[in-house]
Amino acid sequence: MYTTLISVTQLQALQANGTPLQVFDCTFDLMNPPAGRALYVEQHIAGALHADLDQHLATHDATQRVNAGRHPLPQREVFAAWLRSMGVHQDTQVVVYDRNGMNYCGRLWWMLKWCGHEAVAVLDGGLQAWALASGAMASGDATVPATGNFVLREPCVQLVDTASVAAHLNDGTQTLIDARGAPRYRGEVEPLDPVAGHIPGALNRPFNTNLNAQGFFKSADELRAEFTALLGHAKPATVVHHCGSGVSAVPNVLAMEVAGLGRTALYAGSWSEWCNTPGLPCEKS
Repeated sequence: MYTTLISVTQLQALQANGTPLQVFDCTFDLMNPPAGRALYVEQHIAGALHADLDQHLATHDATQRVNAGRHPLPQREVFAAWLRSMGVHQDTQVVVYDRNGMNYCGRLWWMLKWCGHEAVAVLDGGLQAWALASGAMASGDATVPATGNFVLREPCVQLVDTASVAAHLNDGTQTLIDARGAPRYRGEVEPLDPVAGHIPGALNRPFNTNLNAQGFFKSADELRAEFTALLGHAKPATVVHHCGSGVSAVPNVLAMEVAGLGRTALYAGSWSEWCNTPGLPCEKS
């Protein structure tokens, strides 16, 4: 079972030995949402299905959402039904990837954990690594398998809401890590949300700093050293990750787990929910 990262070689071995497997292409473009599917149709890993951030990994139906913000999570039951419709079974090893620096595919990785499915891994290096290794590619739409038997189990990850973050803002029991780029964190620019800045006390670690120059996740030792330096005296178990809408925070969740620092919490509403909630403090620096 692969539960964090999987290499191209390891994925090819799973394909060869007949392991129950489903691969998802989560390519997305925040500024041009239809482009993600268009890129998938143009080229994807052979057999991979498409998972769209807006259509499948978020909901804009207020009766079905778990949180607010720009990319609200759907209820677990709603998401489980979609997984079944995509042929996911209880014993399926899921592999997720994108061509966006392993940003958007992390959302599906985390959501499967949230639904109690441990056997899900991010393809290290994404589609670029697969192409470099001459992995089998296809175009058009892949055939969706027969309906799966996926059922919800207890969450394997911790989801934190706005009320909890606000309640513990100054009591020393949580350590917030903001995955947005430094200019947005400092409040110098804000292209997506109505208020610029960050949650008071939050540390900043842009999600793309988890990758090396070749586009792969840094080694466990490197990641551990960097997160330890960022946290200082704070304990890893107190960490709550967030970003703009709960998506690009997930690479930090994954990186801390790869680093051996445990599985840390996610504030999915993130800055987009926080800054739209009346009465909550916002900070610039």
